[in-house]
Amino acid sequence: MKFWKHSVTVLFLSIMLVVAGCGSNAKNAGSNQNAAPDSAPVNTAAGEKLKIKTSFYPMYEFTRQVAGDLAEVENLVPAGVEPHDWEPSPQDMAAITDADVFVYNGAGMESWAEQVLDSAAGQHVLIIEASNGLEIMEGTPHSHDHEGHDHAHEEEGHDHDEADHAHEGEEAHSHEDGEHDHEGEDHAHGENDHAHEEEAHDHDEADHAHEGEEAHSHDHDHDHGGLDPHVWLSPAMAIQQVRNIEKGLSEAAPEHKDAFKANADAYVAQLEALDKEFQEGLKDSLRKDFITQHAAFGYLAKQYGLTQVPIAGLSPDQEPSAAQMAEIIEFAKEHNVKTIFFETLVSSKVADTIAAELGAKSAVLNPIEGLTEEDIAGGLDYLGLMRQNLEALKAALNE
Repeated sequence: MKFWKHSVTVLFLSIMLVVAGCGSNAKNAGSNQNAAPDSAPVNTAAGEKLKIKTSFYPMYEFTRQVAGDLAEVENLVPAGVEPHDWEPSPQDMAAITDADVFVYNGAGMESWAEQVLDSAAGQHVLIIEASNGLEIMEGTPHSHDHEGHDHAHEEEGHDHDEADHAHEGEEAHSHEDGEHDHEGEDHAHGENDHAHEEEAHDHDEADHAHEGEEAHSHDHDHDHGGLDPHVWLSPAMAIQQVRNIEKGLSEAAPEHKDAFKANADAYVAQLEALDKEFQEGLKDSLRKDFITQHAAFGYLAKQYGLTQVPIAGLSPDQEPSAAQMAEIIEFAKEHNVKTIFFETLVSSKVADTIAAELGAKSAVLNPIEGLTEEDIAGGLDYLGLMRQNLEALKAALNE
């Protein structure tokens, strides 16, 4: 009997020590704006490497460059998998919350990010949103009146300024559409309030109608109604993402902040060189508009005074309607477009169909959302793929 009582006492004390340890971890947590609520700096003084999970390829590459040999960086989305529709498994979620740091793009790219943030609440994992603080654009409108107008101005010799002016006009047009939608929504809510007095279930119908109005408003742009997350395709914005990652890793392991800064500086110098290559390579192009299967190149186009004309919206597997296909074909004929761009990781069927109709060719413009097995075998990385994109654009814009 004494032995049994002694065993129970030891077990009780063990449980209390575990609980106290967990409480201590939460109490000592940091308060970084990019971190989970109860995250804390990781003790790497004893030579332990940071364990970092990243959401998809560009985040992996940028993080790997900043972390150097001070971390074990693992990417979640496998090679050859398109990340827009990828969802983490329970094992992936457990791996994220078990890591020291999780790096993701944000801006709507990872639809599952909220699950991670919820799961990480109260855990030690530090969350870095690489697009934090960047100016995020709405998805490119699938309307070629703007692009045709821009092209006419650009031919007059005011390429970069007019591209910026066109972008501002598109934003103003988008805001005007939003104001019109809100006026319609206010009117709809008024009618629904009146109907609610007659039928008890009208409140649910009003919510449904409101959702329908929002969907209709977003369909005007022929995308999923979200922001454009493809910031990494602009070298200037990629630099900002690298700096955000540097800041986050320095908070996770302050004792290595100098090394992280040195690594980030070295990689930023390469991105700055890439930016200059794009500026020089595209400034004297004969044309400024290009047709692409996926509306992923809005930031790149804006930075270099180009005009993206997407066949579909922000999601690469979005199928265009027959009317959209006809509109693209008409635009290509009017502007003498000789190349239709498609991308890796998804089917090129739509781009090939339009190219065949026009007697044009199709070529790859890579959104760099993931590496293929061929990319890996060829030793390609973000910088190499961006230079391939530059060569593809130079060829298409000077035909």
